[in-house]
Amino acid sequence: MRYFFRGSTLFLRGEFTAASTGVGGGLGRVRTIVNSTVPADWDHADPERYLWLRVVEEGFPRDFYGLLTAVEMKDACVMQHDFITCFVTAGVTHPDPSDEGTINVIMHSSEGLSDAALLESIITVTEAKALALRDLGHGFAGTTTDGVIAACEGPVKHTYAGSLTEAGKRIHSAVRFGVQEALKRQQGTIATEKPTLFVFSRYGGAHWALWSPDSCPYYPCHFSGQSCDFCYCPFYPCRDPELGSFVNSSAGGKVWSCSSCPLVHYPRIAEYLKRNPEATLRELKALWERSGPD
Repeated sequence: MRYFFRGSTLFLRGEFTAASTGVGGGLGRVRTIVNSTVPADWDHADPERYLWLRVVEEGFPRDFYGLLTAVEMKDACVMQHDFITCFVTAGVTHPDPSDEGTINVIMHSSEGLSDAALLESIITVTEAKALALRDLGHGFAGTTTDGVIAACEGPVKHTYAGSLTEAGKRIHSAVRFGVQEALKRQQGTIATEKPTLFVFSRYGGAHWALWSPDSCPYYPCHFSGQSCDFCYCPFYPCRDPELGSFVNSSAGGKVWSCSSCPLVHYPRIAEYLKRNPEATLRELKALWERSGPD
């Protein structure tokens, strides 16, 4: 999965098995997932066509699932917890869910979920969202226009995704924390100019950490002056033997390690990938070989 923001829209690109409660939703296979901010004067006439135009104008295929929101994408929160990534935009304009307001959650697992687990993960997301609202003192469990998309890639590793499973625990934690943080940004309690990334860290005790290269305890993890725009490699796990290898995991089994690969940390490579988020790994390696890392 790769994600990026283009103007008022969050794009996820990959080969997804997904379940969606949003526009054109259902259970199926899609290559694009979007969460898009609608303009203030939007007339609600044809939401599916509106999102379809956003997808095709980027040159992407027409198979997609999508969500709509009035929340600006600069107030979005991205929650990274091991193999789970959750994207949250949240707006509650009044403590009455009949008023305008939308909480959208996109959950992605890089480890495959069964169809049942995908559907169950929507329940887990909803439970966590309700608890987040309760934590903030609201007397309702959601708004009337909330949406959820649950997506995964890879062979099935998780049969269930309830809040006590390995997948569900991560989803629940990410959404409960992410909804609160997203609301703080949308309501202006925390001022932001761009989406916020949080990483679940076990460094110094398990906690959610606001990611910033300025405060990263591992910086520089490769070389002085490295680019940290891609702290989490969008190609992981690439399985390219020139860039990494499988190593023994402390939890048992094998895990792909790319600790010795600095490719996306070279400033020129990082800038190219930001300008061209659809670039392939082969393309980046060719650029590196042709022009060098600087």
